Amino acid sequence: MPTIVGSGLDRLATVRRATRGIERRTVVRIGIVTAVAYAAWLAIGLFGRPYNFFDMKIYHGAVVWWASGHDLYDFIAPTTTLGFTYPPFAALAMLPMAYLPVAAAGWVNAVGSIAALAVVLAALLRPIVDRLGWSLWFAVGIATAMSVALEPVRETLGYGQVNLLLFALVMADLVGLRWRSRRGTHGRRTDGALLRFLYSGSWAGVGIGLATAVKLTPALFVVYLLVTRQWRVAATAVGTTIGVTLGTFALVGPESRAYFAGVLWQTERVGAADMTPNQSLAGLLARLYDSIETPGLLWLSFSVLILALGLSRATTARAEGDELTAFTLVGLTANVISPISWTHHLVWVVPAVIVLADAAIRRHEASRGLALRAAQSSAYKGPPVNGLRPPLWYPTLTGLRHAVAAAGLYLLFLVSPIWPYEHQLPEVSHYQDGLFGALMENSLALALIVLVAALPWRPGAEPAFYTLRTARVPAGAARR
Repeated sequence: MPTIVGSGLDRLATVRRATRGIERRTVVRIGIVTAVAYAAWLAIGLFGRPYNFFDMKIYHGAVVWWASGHDLYDFIAPTTTLGFTYPPFAALAMLPMAYLPVAAAGWVNAVGSIAALAVVLAALLRPIVDRLGWSLWFAVGIATAMSVALEPVRETLGYGQVNLLLFALVMADLVGLRWRSRRGTHGRRTDGALLRFLYSGSWAGVGIGLATAVKLTPALFVVYLLVTRQWRVAATAVGTTIGVTLGTFALVGPESRAYFAGVLWQTERVGAADMTPNQSLAGLLARLYDSIETPGLLWLSFSVLILALGLSRATTARAEGDELTAFTLVGLTANVISPISWTHHLVWVVPAVIVLADAAIRRHEASRGLALRAAQSSAYKGPPVNGLRPPLWYPTLTGLRHAVAAAGLYLLFLVSPIWPYEHQLPEVSHYQDGLFGALMENSLALALIVLVAALPWRPGAEPAFYTLRTARVPAGAARR
């Protein structure tokens, strides 16, 4: 008996030594992240739809068909009228999954997409958590779990789509711009040519170029780069797209000619404009007119207006030192003006929620100093706010509208109220459930338009982008 007790105590001592370095706070944080992930899983089951890698089955079947010697764009998925609609470069990138079972290919895509989302969130949240003194891994863990539950992300994962991977490619260029702007004044010293090239940010534009070679809508970021006179980055993006496309022509010429000469212009291969999942401006107008087709002239007029508004606000956001908001506005604008924007395309609401939440935090923090001075002295001599002295409760309400907007946007795309009111012409009118039903069926599209028009930017949120302007300022003046 003593021998058994002694060996048990030895094992317990070993466990204590192994866990001695783990803080209680870390254990609590792991528990919170696990709880949030479980809640996200429940939310997907509650608000999501049955997916079963539907789109991945089409992609997998197409590349298997192609690898067996058939023409890529002749493939039609069994029991459907759907075929492969991406450029041949995308087919080349997907070709390795022809050697995997379709379920395995779907799970590989899901795991890779979640990993890409986590990396992007780490890059976006890093400046925020550094400012607030939070733990990066804890913030990224919670943000990733919460993001997975949103309509665009869960649809991307469930259907086996590539939107999160394209999103990561575009946001990689944001990181490249961030590192490029710090070069010279805040550049980090690294050993090795590869690391120096990586941290120099000279490659910025490659991600947008690759994303554009897979899907045409990221080309709007090239327009944004040209409007903001980021010539080198724009040239890198255009050169990457052209180089990849020409290389694909050299490798698979017949498929490339078939795509650019025919498949690209066959819009009926994608679906009808009025389908409920199409939450673009074109889909919104088609449903409002209760028509299968979009009123072309009206759509074109509003698209030009929204394009000008989105690019103008993105340019101003960049000039104010907030490149993340600028990229987000461009991505949202692309979603709105695209003829087809399925709900799994709308991944740009993820950074939009981050921008709104950070704007609320910044405004709340900025108000603390005024209220503190007012509380410390009855003879407060500081500057009035809008002509009034800041009351003690001022910090509590400052930033509230941005916090409510962030929470409302998140809840809207979590619940996704379009599906209970989904209708399909000519069988059922889009006004079958009245004006409220029509509003719900178009709620995501309306939210995108409001975001393009009203998403706030955060002046100085990316101060690194000012280094290009202040590089010529003398050191003494910069310190002052």
